[in-house]
Amino acid sequence: MIKTVELTKKYGDSYAIRAINLDLQPGDLFGFIGPNGAGKTTTMRILATLLDPSSGEAFVCGNSIKVMPKEIRRLVGYMPDFFGVYDDMTVIEYLEFFAAAYRIRGQQRRSVCDDKLALVDLEFKRDAYANTLSRGQTQRLGLARVLLHDPQVLLLDEPLSGLDPRARIEMRAVLRRLGQQGKTIMVSSHILPELADICNKVGIIDRGVMEVNATVDDVMKHARQRIVLQVVVAGDLDPAARLLEQQDLVEKVNIDREMILVQLKPQAADYSELPSLLIRHGFKLKMFREEEFNLENAFMALTKGLGQRI
Repeated sequence: MIKTVELTKKYGDSYAIRAINLDLQPGDLFGFIGPNGAGKTTTMRILATLLDPSSGEAFVCGNSIKVMPKEIRRLVGYMPDFFGVYDDMTVIEYLEFFAAAYRIRGQQRRSVCDDKLALVDLEFKRDAYANTLSRGQTQRLGLARVLLHDPQVLLLDEPLSGLDPRARIEMRAVLRRLGQQGKTIMVSSHILPELADICNKVGIIDRGVMEVNATVDDVMKHARQRIVLQVVVAGDLDPAARLLEQQDLVEKVNIDREMILVQLKPQAADYSELPSLLIRHGFKLKMFREEEFNLENAFMALTKGLGQRI
């Protein structure tokens, strides 16, 4: 559905993006991660045919962005980070206005608008003025707008930005439903943990260069080369830390405030004997668990150069 080949955009001597290669299939939900200015928006605008690349090529649903931009626009829904709404229009009037621009006519227009409002859970705001919506509701209205013509590909630039926790949960639920419908979705964000829950593929871009491009599972496995255990025992931590440090599968042990951090050696996966060992030596365990490792940890490890590119 989306394929890029050495996609590059330059402004003078500066690269906005450099040699980006992507291959996304129907149903893929691709998390595009990177700091502000990394090249996420530039890539999306090129795929939406709103910006010409300096070199390289991109294909959307088999259509070249250079040869068939009009066909691509019929197949793509692009939602920028910030967009305006018309102050004097209600939510339903706003959608019907854009549906008319897509040449959706008559009874079908009202039906399509109602369907999209239901999809984004915004039916209760149907007759409210668009400028009275919260940030989260405005984002969902924008998503309903880009879905009016039933695009096969969605390019969503920072749709979770600025949302409160409840609004982020609701938006994630909508994106999951769209992915289940077989749409190919590219969603950019710097809110890393949010994307781990909804994406099956992820790209990490920094200064225009794609540092990582893989499935979420592969990224996590690649970045997490060692397991870290969090251990808390009653009383003095030092004796327990010394005991753990003597074990063959343990690489190093640190004490962080009231917790012992135990880093295992590479490929050491079975640590089931460690809690029994502590108990046999008279320590009372208050906590014993693996340190949580999520997409944010993977991002920090990989962008610090602790892992190799995937």
